[in-house]
Amino acid sequence: MLRRLHHDQPESFVFTPANEAWARAQITKYPEGRQASAIIPLLWRAQEQEGWLTRPAIEHVADMLGMPYIRALEVATFYFMFQLQPVGSVAHVQVCGTTSCLVCGAEDLIGVCKSKIANSAHTLSADGKFSWEEVECLGACSNAPMAQIGKDYYEDLTAESLAHILDELAAGRVPQPGSQKGRYAAEPASGLTSLADYAAGRAKYNASVELAMALGDTVKRIDGSEAPVLTPWLGGTARSAPPSQGQPAQAEAPAAAAKTAATERLVEAPAGYLSRPEPLAAARGGVADDLKKIKGVGPALEVLLNSLGIFHFDQVASWTGAELAWIDDNLEGFKGRASRDDWVAQAKLLASGGETEFSKRVDKGDVY
Repeated sequence: MLRRLHHDQPESFVFTPANEAWARAQITKYPEGRQASAIIPLLWRAQEQEGWLTRPAIEHVADMLGMPYIRALEVATFYFMFQLQPVGSVAHVQVCGTTSCLVCGAEDLIGVCKSKIANSAHTLSADGKFSWEEVECLGACSNAPMAQIGKDYYEDLTAESLAHILDELAAGRVPQPGSQKGRYAAEPASGLTSLADYAAGRAKYNASVELAMALGDTVKRIDGSEAPVLTPWLGGTARSAPPSQGQPAQAEAPAAAAKTAATERLVEAPAGYLSRPEPLAAARGGVADDLKKIKGVGPALEVLLNSLGIFHFDQVASWTGAELAWIDDNLEGFKGRASRDDWVAQAKLLASGGETEFSKRVDKGDVY
């Protein structure tokens, strides 16, 4: 298929400061003279920022990488994940039209897109909120037909359920992703044959849907406020942390190795990439929150966090992207877990007095 740049282009493009820092960090992954290897992640970041990939954005990325414009244009036009025309300000709907979905009703879903968004693909709706396209297999064949909207999959769709989802998004609400017929994951349509936790009512959603629901946002594009991708390749010098004081009694005995890891190897990196969260000398009032209610924090990590001066949900909830990156880089043996399990979103809910599906399981004693 011939892919051309859109006829109406903005005059210029610049990354936001946060995205600029992220992009510069990506370039450091590659040796001198090989910066062009960062072309795909930088083009993707530009698209996430703007919603679609403009010519000024392609040329800006090419300049950052010292590439001829034509080389960057070749990449942008080759990969169909790059949108070369404006997309909906709320969401771009990608309907799978490959075999499993097609025989299960994908044509009905496309009909909904034509009637509610625009008659042809890659065309904005009248209010500019939506656009759509038919795509090749997205790998959710067991739960066909399906569509990807924003970051998430909406599966077991019907024309009626897709229309409802679009109406919800248009109204500013975030419909639950995943199966629209109540399937937990991709189990047989006739019913569960495994997944005992779900069958026993201990898990409401699968992990992907649970995270989406915890975020409360499935279609938001990257704007630089998220946790940055870790950049351990930037290096840094090890240093010893000042000894922690006033640790809660319950945190002193177990997981001595975790405390040693936290105090003997703390990563430093160039300013703007990593930033240590402000520690507390001790838990407020001598009583720490049960950080194990955050999914991904076990006893060892709780001790490690306490040794870093982190005792309360509201501390975790207030981490900036740079602070989250610092924590991730200092979780010796568990690097990246804080971002991967989205501790910040969980902590915000817990700090406000709410509960997560995981914290409920902890309270019931189902998690040890």
